[in-house]
Amino acid sequence: MAKFSISGEDLDEIGELDGRNKSKSRFKVEQVTEISAEERRNSFSERMLSHAAKRVILSQNRPRRISTSSSSPPMSPSLNMDSYDTGHIRSANLNTLETLPHVDHYRNLLSAGNFNMKKRPTLLELHEMQEDYEGDIEGALSDEKQMQIKALNGEAVATGGKHDPKPLKFGWIKGVLIRCLLNIWGVMLFLRLSWVVGQAGIGLSVLVVCLSCVVTILTTLSMSAICTNGQVKGGGAYYLISRSLGPEFGGAIGLIFSVANAVAVAMYIVGFAETIRDMLKDNDALMIDEINDVRIIGLITVCFLLAIALIGMEWEARAQVVLLAILLVAMINIIIGSFIPPNDDKQAKGFLGYSSGVIKENFKPDFRNNENFFSVFAIFFPAATGILAGANISGDLKDAQKAIPKGTLVAILVSSISYIGMAVLAGASVERDAIGNLNITENSTNYCQEFTCKFGLQNDMQAMRLISAFGPLVTAGIFAATLSSALASLVSAPKVFQAVCKDKIFPYISIFGKGYGKSDEPRLGYILTFFIAAGFIGIGHLNAIAPLISNFFLMSYALINYSCFDASFAKSPGWRPAFKYYNMWLALFGAILCLAVMFIINWWTALITFFLNISLYAYVHYKKPDINWGSSTQAHVYKNALNSTLKLVSVSEHIKNYRPQVIVLAGHPLCRPDLVKFAATITKDISLFICADIILNEKNLTIDHTRGELAYKWFSKNKIKAFYNSIKSNSFQNGVTAALQTSGLGKLKPNTLLLGFKRNWVKSSQFDVHEYVSIIHNAFDLRYGVGILRIDEGFCCQSNAIHFEEENSDDEKSPQLEKKELKEQSPESRNNPKPDFPYHLHTDRRMSCRPLIKASKKHGTIDVWWLFDDGGLTLLIPYLLSGHWRNSKLRVFGASSKKGELDRDQRSMATLLSKFRIDCASIKMISDIGRKPSIDGIDRFDDLVAPWILGKDESPVENPWKVSEIVLSAQKDRTYRHIRLREILQEHSCNANLIVMTLPMPRKSIVPSGLYMCWLETITKGMPPILLLRGNQESVLTFYS
Repeated sequence: MAKFSISGEDLDEIGELDGRNKSKSRFKVEQVTEISAEERRNSFSERMLSHAAKRVILSQNRPRRISTSSSSPPMSPSLNMDSYDTGHIRSANLNTLETLPHVDHYRNLLSAGNFNMKKRPTLLELHEMQEDYEGDIEGALSDEKQMQIKALNGEAVATGGKHDPKPLKFGWIKGVLIRCLLNIWGVMLFLRLSWVVGQAGIGLSVLVVCLSCVVTILTTLSMSAICTNGQVKGGGAYYLISRSLGPEFGGAIGLIFSVANAVAVAMYIVGFAETIRDMLKDNDALMIDEINDVRIIGLITVCFLLAIALIGMEWEARAQVVLLAILLVAMINIIIGSFIPPNDDKQAKGFLGYSSGVIKENFKPDFRNNENFFSVFAIFFPAATGILAGANISGDLKDAQKAIPKGTLVAILVSSISYIGMAVLAGASVERDAIGNLNITENSTNYCQEFTCKFGLQNDMQAMRLISAFGPLVTAGIFAATLSSALASLVSAPKVFQAVCKDKIFPYISIFGKGYGKSDEPRLGYILTFFIAAGFIGIGHLNAIAPLISNFFLMSYALINYSCFDASFAKSPGWRPAFKYYNMWLALFGAILCLAVMFIINWWTALITFFLNISLYAYVHYKKPDINWGSSTQAHVYKNALNSTLKLVSVSEHIKNYRPQVIVLAGHPLCRPDLVKFAATITKDISLFICADIILNEKNLTIDHTRGELAYKWFSKNKIKAFYNSIKSNSFQNGVTAALQTSGLGKLKPNTLLLGFKRNWVKSSQFDVHEYVSIIHNAFDLRYGVGILRIDEGFCCQSNAIHFEEENSDDEKSPQLEKKELKEQSPESRNNPKPDFPYHLHTDRRMSCRPLIKASKKHGTIDVWWLFDDGGLTLLIPYLLSGHWRNSKLRVFGASSKKGELDRDQRSMATLLSKFRIDCASIKMISDIGRKPSIDGIDRFDDLVAPWILGKDESPVENPWKVSEIVLSAQKDRTYRHIRLREILQEHSCNANLIVMTLPMPRKSIVPSGLYMCWLETITKGMPPILLLRGNQESVLTFYS
């Protein structure tokens, strides 16, 4: 007996520390032994072991180290778990094929970065000895996806034996903290904070900073909860919002956020250029003129920043560190300068040093020039909009789940303290108004009310430079603030835009999703951002655009907060953030607060932002991209559907609210598209529609979910709102009975069965015919209405080419639902011949026989033969059909009780239809239905029923479908009526687009299956499309209000 020795190292522990440190498990895999056939018969566990060993040897898509030797001892444990598939070998010494929990089992199948992912055994592998499931799975995927999976499994990876260098990743300090601080510490710190203190006073200035801090902290808490609810990839705010709220919200905000960052590059660079221009102007060194100097300096600067970005993230990060150092030196310079006693020139310009009198004077607000608290807040708040700088490069962080919350919160804390400290510092040492001349002894405040003053907190934007120990360092700080913010935005815009392009939500932009180098740099995005920024730099004035950019950022904050609230409110089991310091209602409050701040800053830019978001949202919602991210929107759909279904249970039924809820026996919808579309015409947008697919298989009850995926794909393509229900059974009748009893949920249950007429019943086995009629009996037993639709051409022509293939598209969608052959034939498909199913999916548009489609479009009539009262279903369904068969008029035919009462019966029918509010073109009552049919009709029926006559040697118990002479004689009047009915149909309705007639009732134990099918064949053969319909004898129409 051969032995297969598998040596391996200890299993890796599940947890990993920074993806590097791995601990060892005490479990070992040492030996798997091939068991002989005799031994396999003796032990089920040994059979499973042999199967596992066989799979290990035969599998070629994952590397194994297996030695085949009959005598060699087991090798020492040395199996590398990175190439070990735990799905097909016994786990440790636990005597089972089941695997220990491992992180690889929960990865996205097509996620990149791990080429030897471990695989959890499937249910089929654990439950039964099935050897071809791998082939089945691979057959359900496109070639492209299979190539990706092979790459993940280490097959045919064309790397030339060389491994790409690891991409550069940042920690929370360099990746998040520094970037956020540089974005938050902008020019506002040096040029506007002193003005804010002059207007609002020390007290309200601190309140302004604290209110801004509240907005950013609430947003950061929400962002932290979202980014710790799963692995975070590149895309920053776009990634967080799109994966939480879905592609509609994510796509809209991703595009707007990218543009906002690109324009922000121009805004910061223009601020930098204006500062240099002012210096040139003071020294009378302008190159051309003021506006053109700004353009020239701005274009040179953006080219310099683009070069830094194109060199790589590592150099960009180094530049940010240098800029941060300059900023810190400038701030320290201001703090030191505040303690140095001012000289006469500084005192003349309002800097008096720390003074209780100055503090007392500046503590209260002094709003001027129509300013108020909210307008001052609007001026300051853009200084706090840098909290997403770290999240925007989430794909470049070592551990985004830890780095983003920690780095952002620390940045907010540090920046808020510094802003408050600087505000108090300025308010405690500088006067609101200063004349600038010590020789003028008049009170500066009174003087400045009469004359223009250039100094003081209210008048001098360079007050911080006045306080500092060395003025040029403040200028350097302004340069550092503008350049750092511009560089951060220049990097953020392409990163976010790259993530949007990779998801292919919008057309024609996927080229910008391509990455270059070890860090997947969006170089094309950098160039696009460069041109956008250069275009806005050419304008030279961005004061009108700045509020719009702030509103774009605020809209992102609002959606991040709302994402957190929505995910919590949906109560999805998948919402399990590791960050616990958040609250659902605080997140909602944060979203509302952000929207309020948007309108406080500028109401018309807030409206523009709303309009752009709604427009992009509507576009993505209309296009319906083939994306499944498990968003909270999807969770709400489930939750709302569940709640509505439960509420419906408590709603009392009423005739006025009756809806025909149809279950159609069409097999797979691709088999009989006309039958499915006909049923959909009845239920369109108003009621439940279930397509039942009964699959005969006595041995294997495993459902092929690919059939369902194909069915819903076909429904979506044909805009049909329906459910697909496949049932495996050992007999067609049992399967249908199960479907009738189990389909639906609560009050959402079918009440009408629709099936096609069994056209080949004459050639079928008599048992199959009996089974077909038994289904009708079962439906009536379960109080269903029953409809049988017959089209002489059939529902599926042999010339139809039905393939399973997604039409070619430029945009990549979800994995093509390539389908293995439908080996188990649906019994419904035996009623009408159909071609075999190849591997590709689409319905050939050259299908030649579509009689129902032709009938629904041509001018004509829908003839309703309401012969017997079944509750009104025979009248209601044609009325519903007439709304979609707009070129067909409704004609109603009825049976008159007596010939002499024809007029009275016709008036009575017209009155009834009027009360039902059903309009029809004409009403005709037939009085001679009871007349004896023609001899030819009787002879044809006798020939039809002859094979079903019970022989002398045959038992009615063993052949319940056959007709005895006694039964045939007892049913003679009903038989004649049906023959006569055919003759009347030929006289009145042979040119109708559709005939709807009351279905003859098959009396149980009285009318054999053979006789009943002869009746149906007699009535329907050679007729236009005809629907035989009968309700369950309960009213579905009412004339009461």
